[in-house]
Amino acid sequence: MAVQVTTRATAMPERSAWAIPALADVYAARRVIAPHLAPTPLLRPESLGATLGFDLHLKCENLQPVGAFKVRGGLNRLSQLDAGERERGVVAASTGNHGQSIAYAGRTFGVAATVFVPHGANPTKVAAMERMGAEVIHDGHDFAAACDAAEEYAAERGATFIHSSNEPLLIAGVATSTLEVMESLPAVDTLIVPVGGGSGLSGAAIVAKAISPGVRVIGVQAEGAPAVYDSWRRRELVAHDRMETFAEGLATRVASELTSRIIWDFVDDIVLVSDEAMRRAIATLVTRVGLVAEGAGAAGLAAAYQMRHELAGQTVAVTVSGGNLGPGLLAEILAGDAPW
Repeated sequence: MAVQVTTRATAMPERSAWAIPALADVYAARRVIAPHLAPTPLLRPESLGATLGFDLHLKCENLQPVGAFKVRGGLNRLSQLDAGERERGVVAASTGNHGQSIAYAGRTFGVAATVFVPHGANPTKVAAMERMGAEVIHDGHDFAAACDAAEEYAAERGATFIHSSNEPLLIAGVATSTLEVMESLPAVDTLIVPVGGGSGLSGAAIVAKAISPGVRVIGVQAEGAPAVYDSWRRRELVAHDRMETFAEGLATRVASELTSRIIWDFVDDIVLVSDEAMRRAIATLVTRVGLVAEGAGAAGLAAAYQMRHELAGQTVAVTVSGGNLGPGLLAEILAGDAPW
């Protein structure tokens, strides 16, 4: 799918306003998160691995309380608010999973949370945010527009705006997922991680390269929303005029500075997958593994299938995040998209 790139592609500034998290920050985040979240399973579906031709392991972040790894980052970030910031509350923008993480963390720490979502946001995720006590405001035609509105709203009210990507504490938090993988599977050759804003991929790369520099880290983005892929390839921040994918967790139109900086330095490759490939991966996870994943959650497996000849004989860990797929879309996929 052709996506037009705007003239807003710019070179990365010489110095970022944010510090890049280190492995020590990830260990610190794990100490914060441990009282609230148990480690997620790392499944080894032998039959599916045999079909693909490599030793497959699935990191089941779709089993988190909010159905995605983002909750790790939300807890770590909100844990560091001072008393005044907690009183004034937090504001975020999200297509769903980041917003759920902020709502969950807000409820955990007693902080009022407001989440801006684009018009047409996943109703299941919106309902989950509201159920956890967040105020949800629909504003903007996509995530980038909702983000602009949320940042302005936070500034007007003196609240803390929490970006879904440009947050070192958030990245350190979500990176604890990869820390669990590296400790459970020290022989891993390749990590495959989906990319929306890039917090999960950048966190995974920081941990993997610090613990075992030879591990290959591969990101996965939707063909119809390749802003992070294009930024990585061109080594400049890229914005698109439009994007088109059913996988709202990957629906990024504008690349973020902090995660892009980390991805450029640490990630070995980024691949693009089609919506059709993600739908087939969803069907495969349900019928062959018994896992429900949304488009973003199944993107890693779609890439693993696409790269199966290149990965032959390796030990491969794939992040499955998130799991917030509505029953109507799931039924549609199972009726029309054949598993592998």
